[in-house]
Amino acid sequence: MTGQYPNLRSVTRRRKSGKVVVYYFYDRRAWSEADIPLGKDFDEAVKRWDEIHHQAPRMVGTIEEAFKAWEAEVLPTYTNHHTREGYTKQLRRIRPTFGPGTWDQVDVPLLKGYLRARSAKTQGNREMALLSLIWNWARGEGYTTLVWPAAGMERSGWKNKEKPRRMRVRDEIWNAIRYEGDQVLHDCMDLASATGMRLTDCITVLMPRTDILHLEASKTGKEAEWDLSLSATLPDLLARRRALGADHLMLLSTPDGRPVNLKMLRYRWDTARERAAVKASLADDGQSVAAIRALFLRDGRKRAAQKSGSLEEASDLLQHDDKRLTERHYGAVRKLKPVA
Repeated sequence: MTGQYPNLRSVTRRRKSGKVVVYYFYDRRAWSEADIPLGKDFDEAVKRWDEIHHQAPRMVGTIEEAFKAWEAEVLPTYTNHHTREGYTKQLRRIRPTFGPGTWDQVDVPLLKGYLRARSAKTQGNREMALLSLIWNWARGEGYTTLVWPAAGMERSGWKNKEKPRRMRVRDEIWNAIRYEGDQVLHDCMDLASATGMRLTDCITVLMPRTDILHLEASKTGKEAEWDLSLSATLPDLLARRRALGADHLMLLSTPDGRPVNLKMLRYRWDTARERAAVKASLADDGQSVAAIRALFLRDGRKRAAQKSGSLEEASDLLQHDDKRLTERHYGAVRKLKPVA
């Protein structure tokens, strides 16, 4: 950095071929933010530095131009609230780093540098996925003719490594938490672990008129049906709900007739889990304390997969198109028979 151009930083890298390349950045480390890439050409970097430093950003030809258009035209079309919320947060993260730049300034070393600097490694991968999605949309809309820099590099390991959260949802741990909850939490835990529904679907699935429960998944739009008469726990849930006579149409309900929401469930789960952990601690069972505190309510979906009779049944229950996804992320295992 120099006095003439405050916050202008250069990074020199030597390629495998021996060629030395200089990258220029607008340094924002003082604000604990990712640097803004200014490219490899010094004169162009100085122009970009001037725009940023004097808060006169150029819109036309920059990635920000596509960000704004995608945010206005595409983001509102996602019907799932959590999807829109997630994309909004991710866009907020990548915007300062990539928005002011031009398309030709983004290459794989820059993407890898962003991921290395990102403290939340998994979220960094999600942000790169969104950047790729917007980039390819922008190509179709004519904002750029350049191909996504990391196209075809899925197997190269350029992203941060992710380790799936693999764990067994043991009955004694699940039941220890369930014991400390109220009927609302019991019903949600039973519904999730019996059907494999996501929590957003548990609270929005409609009460059936018959014993057949129908669901159109909020995340994927896939439809599924369950015969509740075949369940050991769900007929009681359905009978209680019918006897309640609440005005709303959802299957899950509070005793006073209100629909259940995620905030209610989060409070009940956190309270029940902490009570269960305290009891295990008083019993000097440190292993159970750790297992209890590591469990989330959404793990009811994982429990459903693990209780299925086979990997195929688990994959069908979770409505996965690929059994490898069920095996990797939900801990469902191939149950084999010895041949001798």
